[in-house]
Amino acid sequence: CLVGLALEVGETVQILEKCEVFPANYIHLKKAIVTNRGPHETVVPLEDPIVTEVTSTLQEWALLWKQLYVKHKVDLFYKVRHVMMELIDLRRQLLSGHLTQDQSRDVKRHITVRLDWGNEHLGLDLVPRKEFEMVDEEQISVSDLYKMPCRVPVPHHLLVNLKSFTYNSIGEDTDIFFSLYDLREGKTISEKFMVRLNKNGGPRNPEKVDRLCALFTVTHTHTHTNNVKHTLKIKKGPPHVQYRRPYGCAVLAMSDLFPLSSACQPFDRSFCPLFVCAGLIISLQLLRGDMEQVRRENPLIFSRGVAITRKLGFPDVIMPGDIRNDLYLTLERGDFERGGKSVQKNIEVTVYVLYADGEILKVGSLGSGELNVPEHRSFVLYHNNSPRWSEVIKLPIPIDRFRGSHLRFEFRHCSTKDKGEKKLFGFAFTPLMREDGTTLSDESHELYVYKCDENTTFSNHALYLGLPCCKEDFNSCPSIPSSLIFQRSTKETFWISTQLSSTKLTQNVDLLALLKWKAHPDRVMDILGRLRHVSGEEIVKFLQDILDTLFSILDDNTDKYGPLVFQSLVFIINLLRDSKYYHFRPVMDTYIQKHFAGALAYKELIRCLKWYMDRSAEVVRQDHIQEAMRALEYLFKFIVQSRILYSRATCGMEEEQFRTSIQELFQSIRFVLSLDSRNSETLIFTQAALLNSFPAIFDELLQMFTVQEVAEFVRGTLGSMPSTVHIGQSMDVVKLQSIARTVDSRLFSFPESRRILLPVVLHHIHLHLRQQKELLICSGILSSIFSIIKTIMSRSVFCSCWMMVCVRPHFVCSLTVAAICLHVIGSHVSPWFLWQGEYVSCLLSLLRQMTDIHFQHLMENFQSKEELKEFLLKILCVFRNLMKLSIFPRDWNVMRLLTSNIILTTAQYLSPALHKNFTEAEFDFKVWNSYFSLAVLYINQPSLQLENLSPAKRKKVLDKYGDMRVMMTYELFSMWQNLGENKIHFIPGMIGPFLGVTLVPQVEVRNIMIPIFHDMMDWEQRKNGNFKQVEAELIDKLDSLVSEGKGDENYRELFGLLTQLFGPYPSLLEKIEQETWRETGISFVTSVTRLMERLLDYRDCMKGDETENKKIGCTVNLLNFYKSEINKEEMYIRYIHKLCDMHLQAENYTEAAFTLLLYWELLHWDERPLKEFLHYPAQTEWHRKEGLCRKVIHYFNKGKCWEYGIPLCRELAFQYESLYDYQSLSWIRKMEAAYYDNIMEQQRLEPEFFRVGFYGRKFPFFLRNKEFVCRGHDYERLEAFQQRMLGEFPQAIAMQHPNQPDEAILQCDAQYLQIYAVTPVPDSVSVLQMDRVPDRIKSFYRVNNVRRFRYDRPFHKGPKDRDNEFKSLWIERTTLILTHPLPGISRWFEVEKRELVEVSPLENELRTLISQYQHKQLHGNINLLSMTLNGVIDAAVNGGIARYQEVGLKVLIKMLNMNYDAPSVSHRFTSSESAWQCTEKLVHPEMRPLHKKLIDQFQMMRSSLCHVSAEELSHQQLLTVRFKPVKLKHTCIRGQCE
Repeated sequence: CLVGLALEVGETVQILEKCEVFPANYIHLKKAIVTNRGPHETVVPLEDPIVTEVTSTLQEWALLWKQLYVKHKVDLFYKVRHVMMELIDLRRQLLSGHLTQDQSRDVKRHITVRLDWGNEHLGLDLVPRKEFEMVDEEQISVSDLYKMPCRVPVPHHLLVNLKSFTYNSIGEDTDIFFSLYDLREGKTISEKFMVRLNKNGGPRNPEKVDRLCALFTVTHTHTHTNNVKHTLKIKKGPPHVQYRRPYGCAVLAMSDLFPLSSACQPFDRSFCPLFVCAGLIISLQLLRGDMEQVRRENPLIFSRGVAITRKLGFPDVIMPGDIRNDLYLTLERGDFERGGKSVQKNIEVTVYVLYADGEILKVGSLGSGELNVPEHRSFVLYHNNSPRWSEVIKLPIPIDRFRGSHLRFEFRHCSTKDKGEKKLFGFAFTPLMREDGTTLSDESHELYVYKCDENTTFSNHALYLGLPCCKEDFNSCPSIPSSLIFQRSTKETFWISTQLSSTKLTQNVDLLALLKWKAHPDRVMDILGRLRHVSGEEIVKFLQDILDTLFSILDDNTDKYGPLVFQSLVFIINLLRDSKYYHFRPVMDTYIQKHFAGALAYKELIRCLKWYMDRSAEVVRQDHIQEAMRALEYLFKFIVQSRILYSRATCGMEEEQFRTSIQELFQSIRFVLSLDSRNSETLIFTQAALLNSFPAIFDELLQMFTVQEVAEFVRGTLGSMPSTVHIGQSMDVVKLQSIARTVDSRLFSFPESRRILLPVVLHHIHLHLRQQKELLICSGILSSIFSIIKTIMSRSVFCSCWMMVCVRPHFVCSLTVAAICLHVIGSHVSPWFLWQGEYVSCLLSLLRQMTDIHFQHLMENFQSKEELKEFLLKILCVFRNLMKLSIFPRDWNVMRLLTSNIILTTAQYLSPALHKNFTEAEFDFKVWNSYFSLAVLYINQPSLQLENLSPAKRKKVLDKYGDMRVMMTYELFSMWQNLGENKIHFIPGMIGPFLGVTLVPQVEVRNIMIPIFHDMMDWEQRKNGNFKQVEAELIDKLDSLVSEGKGDENYRELFGLLTQLFGPYPSLLEKIEQETWRETGISFVTSVTRLMERLLDYRDCMKGDETENKKIGCTVNLLNFYKSEINKEEMYIRYIHKLCDMHLQAENYTEAAFTLLLYWELLHWDERPLKEFLHYPAQTEWHRKEGLCRKVIHYFNKGKCWEYGIPLCRELAFQYESLYDYQSLSWIRKMEAAYYDNIMEQQRLEPEFFRVGFYGRKFPFFLRNKEFVCRGHDYERLEAFQQRMLGEFPQAIAMQHPNQPDEAILQCDAQYLQIYAVTPVPDSVSVLQMDRVPDRIKSFYRVNNVRRFRYDRPFHKGPKDRDNEFKSLWIERTTLILTHPLPGISRWFEVEKRELVEVSPLENELRTLISQYQHKQLHGNINLLSMTLNGVIDAAVNGGIARYQEVGLKVLIKMLNMNYDAPSVSHRFTSSESAWQCTEKLVHPEMRPLHKKLIDQFQMMRSSLCHVSAEELSHQQLLTVRFKPVKLKHTCIRGQCE
């Protein structure tokens, strides 16, 4: 029934039964499959796995997303919200079902990018993926899973959109240029994007409104955004004069906008400040993927006419068929004469491109986004004869018009006086192609400047083309007649630079000669020889043309040109191996597959290759042989493709000859590898080159031969290599690398080839592992083997193939792998530690694929128990290191869980062997201890603590693996039970580790482990008659473990279950005195439970952001427990110092001194040596006590409690005097004297004291339902103290009455605070009553060393009289007695005892009055006494004196009468006149009127009360107090009253 089921939108519910209750329009029915049917069944919807992942991920993110706001991470909060909304939209697109296959793939890619970004920023686990979908770790090998986090970089492009140009003071037409600048290279790396704006800031072309955008395609995978700057240049021109002037520029760092970790986040807007305070608002967006993908994903961008802004020069890869012919011209600088002017010129350069026939080409614009123009005019620098322009112009010149074309540069002076006037004064030129057919080189060119004037015309360009354009041209020209119309200006020069990006034109003479070899057939040998001198850039540009030329030369005359063509082909192939040109290999592949036409070439290539190999044993210099070996891959590609073309053309003729030639070639290969190269370094290099290239030819051979034939070729070749590992380290590496590439090749994926190749591969690996040589490469090979087996083979195939072929080497390898893993993991020295993950994944792959049959076979193959012991120790040590060290990243929880599962399975397989071989008489402590240590580490590892995971993730882990902690705990308990009498060997060593297991917050784990402690106690009781070791170790470990933050509230209650374990085992208890055992055990468990209560409170306070008072209170509580109940002196001393440090941090120096005094009291003035402890060095007990004493004295001094420091000074003085250490004695006596001075001279404040009650079960154990008296801080009053306490306990409720709380409050799940001030009742009354003691001294004793505190609560005793409420108004006086006096080791102590006394109002007033004059000497000032008497005698409120007469204040009249033995009231009044006469002499003149009033009122009271009979007075409650004589200016007034 769904009634009461709490659901959120998007949650999935399994419908077990359909009924018409729930509204159908609120739900969406999904098809699903149910796996693992039963109580823990899992329902998986039949939908795209990406959709399911998005749903679960969003639900998990929702909780964390809200926490971001709570934790004030607002920026990340909004970013995550944006990504979540995008994911919801992308999920909706997938569910719509209207996407094509390509669109669906793109949407999935977008989803995975955002999922990975969010998981990374929210601290969630890394999700391994393949083809955008989550990988099931059960379906792939551990090695493959280990390699998955590596992310392949993808191309990215920058979209720039100009929103507005807000700087309006220019007031002219403006050109804005955008480009990318590489800070690392120090140059611009892209073309410019040009925007033309009118004087109002809008686009000059109205059609481009809201379309001022460009896509920069330069930022490919190799470009680092942190080195790229976005540069902007602004130029302006006046409205009527046609010339341009520079105005400003700005730079924007891409790294600030697109950090590598958040490349998937779109960036919307950025404000870029200009150097002249102009404002430019642009939007930037990073688009990922190749250009075709970007076009598909963003059709709107391209529909708006975005300007494609390309990289300067060629792209990263030039594919066949790409045609381009762009010339990038840079106007660099010039040096010009003044020409007779007083000021420098304003020079403008006009650029023209002219064809051979004189036609002017439209010059490309300064940037993308604008149309080409017939001419380009440079910007003008004001009064500058040496301008620096650095303007780049793109000239798209057709290839067929390039020859004969030239550039002309005209220089004009722009006058500032005659507006709009431009005067021509010179020109320069340069042809684009030389006479030999090569183009203008990519470099800087210094051009000659020729003089001319405004009337000069250039209609006949032949007039100047015959002149030298530069210095190189001048040197090559014959004598030039001086009668030419144009004269060179020798003092003026002009610099340009060019960069040609052409797929058809070259700047190299040798390359041009090769491409036109038919024009000079007699020079072919020389041309082929000079090919090596052509630059790599030129070769890769014309790669297809060069290859066509080479094979055409080969077809022309094979015998004559064959070796040279072969060398040239080898040179080109090796050129593509260079990292600079490696990305041109696809060009070569495409050429071979689609353009290569040399059907007869394979014969000559095989012949030349075999000839090179056969001569390797004879030739000393083998450079050319090594180059041929390095080119083996592409040579075989040409051979195979040539043979395929020949077979097509001839219907398979000469097939047998071809196969024979290949077999002979492989015989030559095996011959080269079998040569002994130990004495020939050049031969080593040849063999290494051959081995490096050899695995690359397998795919080509598979096109012509069967899998078995190719495998036999490879086995023979690998078998020909020397099997010894003493051939040299470099050859070892090369040999294993070749084997590794063989295993990774497609050939090895075929089962029939693996049966042939696996023995020889494992043979070489075994040799290296046994010698511990090249271990990392071996691990990679094994990793690949396991990956292939897991991916392709089923388990049955694996067993039959692997076990039969290589069972013995396989398990030998497993032993060696374990040993080496131990070495690698244990080493923190590079490079071992950096590669340890590879080896670990290899070992885990091996163990994962082993079944019980394999383990059984392994155990049976050990020759002795020593070998088995060594293996077990190694593999258990490896597992322990896996638990301890961070082999895998923190967020890679999938790998950690899989590793834990493999370790658990392996431990379950190894347990029987351990029990069978190392128990009873052959017990081995080392192996068993290693096993138990592994189990403890395993259960405690963080990745298995499911309580820390989100509910969804916890369910996922439980569904897949179950709670692996419980499984390992059962294994641990089972192995413990198998120990039998050998359990005693692990007492007390394993108490701490096992206790750590019980602190795991999992009930079943604890229930399994608790009986082990009963076993330990029982076995020690049997052996020693007690279990003191168990008790001591258990207490020590509990303290350390709980202090580290382990354990919880449930553990406290669970540990109490140990008391029940003494009942169910009568057979065990019959051997000992049952009563003693039971009583001792229960007492011990009770003590441990009480300790746990205090330790858990201590842990919670230390772990949270609690106040110092809470932490101090917890520590005091724990310290007292160790001293009084358990008597653990070492733990007691440790907590003394922890408490002292807390006091010092809170500046409670007096309390810190009292705390340290506890340790001081434990020491004696002996010479007994003490070991190093805490921060104390090894020293004698006397010196440690002396140092402590000095420190305590210092803290008392800082706390201004000198009275407590003086006895310690005397103690130290006695010790120094007995040792005749007069120097120290002098120092301590001076300090003592200084303390006396401080007592008399320095001001000390009397603190206030407050009673605090903590009521309710929500308080920590050490405070719960207890009351304390706290010593307040200086100047702290009741209101401030209440606020402080409520701040420390923000959830507490302040009680507004002083009454004792009832039982309901004590047991409620809340916090109640009851706070009020209390008065100290000092014990040192004698000091306070001494006349000559100064008030400064008395003040100290009134508020220090006080254990008793008092507070009063008024109440009505009996019925309340409405006419006179004083009749029933009494005082409830409570005296609180503390456990320790204040001050002490804490600022507050618990109330130990309460004393209640009921006091009448009269007695309270008299006690208050008497107390005032007992504690304060009047020193002749009786003003206060006079005012008090006035309030009593002339009571003007509450009904006056008549009310007091009714409640017994006639006793006050007795006091005023001052005659205790008088029989009548009137007589007592008469006897008191002498007292009034004495005060008559002491009264101050200003108080004389008040004194006279008091006397008159006294007479009136006496008259009104003289009629009260003695019998009536005898019924009054009298208070007898004896006043001590008080000296008032040498006048003594003595009196007594009852």
